[in-house]
Amino acid sequence: MRTVAITGAGSGIGAATAARLTSDGWKVIGVDLRGAEIEADLGNPEGRQAAVAAVTDACGGTLDALITCAGIAGLPGRPTSLLAAVNYFGTTEVMEGLRPALAKGDRPSAVAISSNSTTTAPNYSVELVEALLAGDEVEALRVADEVAGESMLEYAATKAAVAYWVRQNAVGEQWGRAGIRLNAIAPGMIATAMIEEGRGDATVAPALDQFEQTIALGRPGRPEEMAALLAFLAGTESTFFCGSIVFSDGGTDALFRTRDFPQRWVV
Repeated sequence: MRTVAITGAGSGIGAATAARLTSDGWKVIGVDLRGAEIEADLGNPEGRQAAVAAVTDACGGTLDALITCAGIAGLPGRPTSLLAAVNYFGTTEVMEGLRPALAKGDRPSAVAISSNSTTTAPNYSVELVEALLAGDEVEALRVADEVAGESMLEYAATKAAVAYWVRQNAVGEQWGRAGIRLNAIAPGMIATAMIEEGRGDATVAPALDQFEQTIALGRPGRPEEMAALLAFLAGTESTFFCGSIVFSDGGTDALFRTRDFPQRWVV
């Protein structure tokens, strides 16, 4: 039996993935603010440390996969620093904290959640992305609130930083070269409580309706569709994936960037 830890397991993509992997015979260790085996707040260092310690204890120090689904969306009045703390540091610090357990696993895999907003949302803060990647949380949270824009826009910045962190670390000595696969998925609009929260705001709902029109398949994705992709990447049939950001968005990224990717490498 393979063992996986899933953050954000209480709802949305995390809950769907926990259900999928449980049905596939995995031992699932769920982490969330509430409604999971381990309850922890990944928006602060103490909560992350508690989560890492609890997962390590629950898995006996050996973990085959880690999927970090915990995240929050931007909304009017919601501090950008909160998104930076949960979406970025709540991903990367848990990843690093559980890396020793993954190193002892069977064909281990770690998968983060990025977003197709990284390529479809315009003008998010490069300064915030760089501050997050620098790793100083106090400074990054200051930049988030004092330099970057509103959290609705800067959600994309936090998810871009996650993608860059995955790409940078996946090929390094402590991850890919140590036999631990590190990848991310970039979902588009998925029918989760996060989207419903946005639809409940009068200023956000029209933007979501407009964005939905960019989905070639004509509908938002389902959490179960993301769970199927995550199950593949966490499992033992995806063992040549390393440093990939896998878009699953019904065609939105292809519409926005039809010929931006792939790009020819010029030397």
